[in-house]
Amino acid sequence: MRKYLILLFLLTSFGVLVNAQSKDEIAAGLEKIMKAHNGVGMSVAVIKGYKLVYSQSLGLKDIEQNIPVNNTDIFRIASISKSFAATAIMQLIEQGKFGLDSDFSDLIGFKVRNPNFPDKVITLRMVLSHTSSLNDSQGYFNFDSINPAKNNQYEKNFNKYEPGTAYQYCNLNYNMVGAVVERYSGKRYDTYIKENILDPLKIYGGYDVDLLDRQKFVKLYTWNRELNKFEEGNAYPSRAAEISNHVLGYTTPIFSPTGGMKISASDLAVYMQMHMNFGKSSTQRIISKKSSLEMQKPLSKDENYGLALLNTEQLITGKKMVGHTGSAYGLYSSMFFNSKEKFGFVVLTNGSDGKSKDGQIEITTKAIRYLYDTIIK
Repeated sequence: MRKYLILLFLLTSFGVLVNAQSKDEIAAGLEKIMKAHNGVGMSVAVIKGYKLVYSQSLGLKDIEQNIPVNNTDIFRIASISKSFAATAIMQLIEQGKFGLDSDFSDLIGFKVRNPNFPDKVITLRMVLSHTSSLNDSQGYFNFDSINPAKNNQYEKNFNKYEPGTAYQYCNLNYNMVGAVVERYSGKRYDTYIKENILDPLKIYGGYDVDLLDRQKFVKLYTWNRELNKFEEGNAYPSRAAEISNHVLGYTTPIFSPTGGMKISASDLAVYMQMHMNFGKSSTQRIISKKSSLEMQKPLSKDENYGLALLNTEQLITGKKMVGHTGSAYGLYSSMFFNSKEKFGFVVLTNGSDGKSKDGQIEITTKAIRYLYDTIIK
């Protein structure tokens, strides 16, 4: 009886791996979703309890060479990358380097003030939660545009509302956050993330394409409606020349902290599981529970966005899901988890029409709902 109870506990607490027959059936359902969206390739991973219970890759990573996607292949995951930057910031906060309410100007090394509200301090918390009043109208890969010492029209980077009072998603926020990581760690952004997040979690990925296995890159495709065909985007350019002249804490956007992480679905699921378990993987604590809760706490009422993690009950009815999405070069990516019931999903796609027939539901959303119904529910 005791052995039965122990087995029951293990099964219910840590998840049951999907058997081969069920895996094939689930894959068939995912293929239908891909077909409905004119999908190129897809890689998914499902966490239940403390295990990766399902991983599957479908379709092609290279249309021209007719090469299928493999579970170990890596995608540029776009804006899900922001959560890595926020995680790094929480680590530095725990080391006493600065606080969430520190003046961001002090952290970045040049004045960051909305000229419409010159006396209002823009804090690190505001930048992380997209409530800084900054916008991307002048681009986000060069800090000269926002640095008053470099540009006398820097005010174009700011909206006309008071910092901290409204939400607007802004990629510049997170490229600057990456620069703060460099300034206070003394390390290149990609090196810091590898040494303090990826390596402790024993997962493969990174930002510098020249340090990664290019054979693993999943090509990203956009659909050209006029030509009725997919076109490959330049998602993995080498930045070797720029990196050789990198200025720590200023030319950080060459690594794209805002969207440049390259990683597989299965390894991203390991990272997601750490956040699902409030900062701790099965073997390593990456950030404290307090820091994890801070990241997940919504700060903007309309968007329910915290610190690079948003809350939603629209994804799965009746379930509070926390995570992030991404889209770039034809990729659609989603990473969402439920900490209370201990389950989560990663879905990465490298090309599709992006929407269902009614123009509302993205391919990753449909895939997550399907995986919930077939594996978790």
